[in-house]
Amino acid sequence: MKERIIISGAGLVGSLWAVFLAKRGYKVDVYERRPDMRTLAGDGGRSINLAMSTRGWKALEKAGIKEEIMADAIAMKGRMMHSLDGRLTFQAYGEERQAIYSVSRAGLNRKLMDIAEQFDNVDFHFDFPCTGYDTRKGEIHFQHSKTGEKKSLAASYIFGADGAFSALRGSLQKTPRFNYSQYYLEHGYKELTIPATASGEFAMDKDSLHIWPRGHFMLIALPNPDKSFTCTLFLPFEGTESFGNLQSDIQIMDFFQNHFADAIGMMPTLLEDFKNNPTSSLVTIKCNPWTWENKVLLIGDASHAIVPFYGQGMNSGFEDCTLLDELADRHQENWEKVILEFNQTRIKDANAISDLAIRNFREMRDLVGDPMFLLRKKIAAWLHEKYPNDFLPLYSMVTFSHVPYSTALNEGKAQDLLFEEILALENIQEDWKSDQVIRIFEKWLEDKPTKTTF
Repeated sequence: MKERIIISGAGLVGSLWAVFLAKRGYKVDVYERRPDMRTLAGDGGRSINLAMSTRGWKALEKAGIKEEIMADAIAMKGRMMHSLDGRLTFQAYGEERQAIYSVSRAGLNRKLMDIAEQFDNVDFHFDFPCTGYDTRKGEIHFQHSKTGEKKSLAASYIFGADGAFSALRGSLQKTPRFNYSQYYLEHGYKELTIPATASGEFAMDKDSLHIWPRGHFMLIALPNPDKSFTCTLFLPFEGTESFGNLQSDIQIMDFFQNHFADAIGMMPTLLEDFKNNPTSSLVTIKCNPWTWENKVLLIGDASHAIVPFYGQGMNSGFEDCTLLDELADRHQENWEKVILEFNQTRIKDANAISDLAIRNFREMRDLVGDPMFLLRKKIAAWLHEKYPNDFLPLYSMVTFSHVPYSTALNEGKAQDLLFEEILALENIQEDWKSDQVIRIFEKWLEDKPTKTTF
């Protein structure tokens, strides 16, 4: 048996990283503040559906568990927009065979725990929240939430995967030259449900992520294996149209009738769900460094929590595992070198996907129904078809490739300038496959300071 490693947090990233380490032969102890969610009724915590894409699948494939997870995932080939008058418009996400996959957060977390526990060298310890890290002694502290039992533990390496409000990170924040920021959106979210129909079928197209874009707020819905949809309402906390102004049954129903009329008939428990389900906040967290003396490392939300609008929170956390595993191969499992290089190279990409996620929120709620935005999507797909090695739409870069997030962000900014010029052309809506568009693109490509090959 190799060295002992401690992981704080048995969420998605912590459980997957335990699998990676177990396969390498390490003794892994995972401490989790919550009870074992597999023993609880319901979702055992947040149940918001997640969108698995290329970066996440790569991590699961490297861990050898892709097929087990894929069995319960549902492919979503594009966005289905619901207009105010109930008209539907479909936007493909990428090329014909490309899709993102709806997965249950709770279901995936349970399965990852089950897979990790199949290894004799992995042990989970539940109801043990982290209470801090002693940088002087090199010990991490846990206290059982029910019995009060305290543990002060040392290990060869400690990984903090204990979420956006990481207690391990809280201790590192007190060390010199540790930079930290958190930013809350003015919007919150609330989960709602569209159940299967009386005949046991999906109430809407199951191959799409459904969006009701309404300017400064929106409703989305992702399909589930039981033929229901998990819906999420993103709405400001305060203001004229806000959670704060939806208190009575009449206010709630009037709001949905005015903005999501086609959804009401599919939501028989709308009032019950709205009043009983919590309203949660949306936070972006950035910090630097992610490590302490190359013995302790923060990963996933503990180091880079992001808002969910690019569907990359889980995927970026899983990509952390992929990159660490690749570095472990490169450095022959010299973990101090692994942690040092990871800290030096990954932070800029985590910051980039944080910014991209907020950018995509504006796109989803404001632009997906805009004719010029739809035209931009068409032109982008056409340019990619003509110049596959020189041009890749931003969404495809983030979702269907392994292009570093920081590269994708820079490419996205450059593409904004390109389309600002293209969409300003006279009669562009009638003649967008023109020689003039090609000339603008080729000049843009020639003038780019950084050349990216896809």
